[in-house]
Amino acid sequence: MASVVGVYARAFADVVMSGKLDAARMLQQLHATEALLGESDALRRVMENPSIPGDRKRAVLDAIAQRLVMARQVRNLIAILTDCRRLPLLSDILKQIEQELNDRMGITDAEVISARELSEDEKKQLEGEVAKLTGKQVRARYQRDSSLLGGAVVKVGSTIYDGSVKGQLEKIREQLVS
Repeated sequence: MASVVGVYARAFADVVMSGKLDAARMLQQLHATEALLGESDALRRVMENPSIPGDRKRAVLDAIAQRLVMARQVRNLIAILTDCRRLPLLSDILKQIEQELNDRMGITDAEVISARELSEDEKKQLEGEVAKLTGKQVRARYQRDSSLLGGAVVKVGSTIYDGSVKGQLEKIREQLVS
């Protein structure tokens, strides 16, 4: 299924990038559609039911698109997913679309875990350093974990940069033991 998800995600990202569309707006509309389908079992059952004719599903989709002020491209993606019986994969496709768009726009997500709340200046400085390391614009999420004792741990994709006091103490302990 991962390859199917990737095909739809790359195709939609192509549409967004080639049309110079507002990626954040497209993602917001897709998230709103995902939330609506998640909240309404009846709606999801109608859209996923193979015995309901496609024209009826498109009429329902058009009403939703009008209510949500949905871009034509988002509406078309949902229509294609519905027609191809891939709507149950919407959440996975949406995650992959976000990743694909971020990659193409040179944005990376980072999770920063620090021992204390960081000031705005510290956040900007940290994001600048991570941007230098990754060569991409950084969009960071911050969490606090008092067990770190001091410093911070930054996770970017599968890479972890451990600048915490706890991590440094563990490294020293490993060196002393071996």
